[in-house]
Amino acid sequence: MNDFPAGMVWLVGAGPGDPELLTCKAARLIAGASVVFYDALVGDGILDLAAPDARLVPVGKRSGRHSQDQRTIDRLIVAAALAGERVVRLKGGDPMIFGRATEERDACRSQGVAVRVCPGITAASAAAASLGCSLTLRGRARKLVFVTAHAAADAPLQLDWALLADPDATLAVYMGKSAADDIAAGLVGAGLPGDTPVALVESASMAGERSVRTRLDLLPLAARTAFADGPLLLLIGTALRASAGTANPGMAQAGAVFSGNSR
Repeated sequence: MNDFPAGMVWLVGAGPGDPELLTCKAARLIAGASVVFYDALVGDGILDLAAPDARLVPVGKRSGRHSQDQRTIDRLIVAAALAGERVVRLKGGDPMIFGRATEERDACRSQGVAVRVCPGITAASAAAASLGCSLTLRGRARKLVFVTAHAAADAPLQLDWALLADPDATLAVYMGKSAADDIAAGLVGAGLPGDTPVALVESASMAGERSVRTRLDLLPLAARTAFADGPLLLLIGTALRASAGTANPGMAQAGAVFSGNSR
């Protein structure tokens, strides 16, 4: 492959989990790699696309369970490229959205290693597609904001709640389960109405996907009771109200919380 010579690194977006949501380019690069360093959220079906003789190296990081620290991952990627490998660093979603791609890109460049990025579908897009809702809506949601609720160990969640509590925006919160109480309190305290629609989507696009619809002031209850330990994305905003009548089949009302399996 002309765009993937020996000694090069590609930072590849694996998308939200469903192998069919990979880009054609991502699939081609995975198949052409001699080594794939992959995250914990990359599904087995995606790894099956790698060549039979490719090395598959797990370097996954999930909340509270880090198999490798970021500096170690950087060193492994660079070392493999300097040894003449064709390196794919496979990341869930899009590498440039909460994927720490900048650190890995800079680590490669500092050692003279060629590095490029292949984008992927981010979890917010997959979640919205499963729910049948638009993240933006004329006259109701003119803005889309991506936020991560992940903070360093034991560090408080520090976000600009006044800026985020925008009634004209849709807020997509990544890794929001453990911070659901703080998110609800911060947004309501900054003036966002308690009845603002919220959708919680666990493992978007994957076989175990689950989704719940609720309202902002009931978000903590929904996050505590409705999900297992899969990656959870929160969508918050009035645009979700327009799709409330088109929820996936099997979703049933339970008080103010709607829940069901979508796949």
